Amino acid sequence: MITKRIIPCLDVNKGRVVKGVSFVNLQDAGDPVELAAYYDREGADEIVFLDITASHEKRKTVVELASKTAEKVFIPYTIGGGINNIEDMREILKKGADKISINTSAVENPDLIRKGAGIFGSQCIVVAIDAKKKDDNSWEVYTHGGRNATGLDVLEWSREVERLGAGEILLTSMDKDGKKDGYDIELTKTVTSGVNIPVIASGGAGNLEHLKDAILMGGADAVLVASIFHYGQYTIKQAKEYLRSEGIEVRL
Repeated sequence: MITKRIIPCLDVNKGRVVKGVSFVNLQDAGDPVELAAYYDREGADEIVFLDITASHEKRKTVVELASKTAEKVFIPYTIGGGINNIEDMREILKKGADKISINTSAVENPDLIRKGAGIFGSQCIVVAIDAKKKDDNSWEVYTHGGRNATGLDVLEWSREVERLGAGEILLTSMDKDGKKDGYDIELTKTVTSGVNIPVIASGGAGNLEHLKDAILMGGADAVLVASIFHYGQYTIKQAKEYLRSEGIEVRL
């Protein structure tokens, strides 16, 4: 089994890490750089920063975040939010980020995926997909921090971003986000079985068993985790030891 990754997610709003439920009712969770440095020391495999209001408010991701993080964090990290063109990508990668994540701009300009992958390599391009359930077998893609319905089917869009050159998909269930009752396994399984690139499961982690389910039942290559780490419910070490005890290969 390929080693699975545990990735703390730092949703950033106005320079602070926040956590909400279904993308609203945001609560403060700390300083993003300090929190990322802490997770680095604790054994996280990667970090994801998402400037969750950047696209909605039509402002760029704070490039300073990439630069400050590079000084204190030595594991790979991804930055997303308000990245609209190749120059945005270049600037953030140049400042130290290993990957960039695009969501709204990818839907509005799919060719940005192809161009970014062509210039920087597929491994640098993560397409984030925010999904909301429509019926038993389908989910719709949302943009602008979960505010705008697009009419796009999640599985069809996932296959398209793979075709365009994305190296990874960050798949968030809006229905499960922040509720701590587990990842959307059906959504995760639908996408992981439909594409050949890694899929990061996001939205709903409330205990360590949920991480296991996303990997073993959902087929996820990595799990994105926020609340249960931010507020001290579990440590990354505990999560890794548990997954290893369940037969899942993780980096120790």
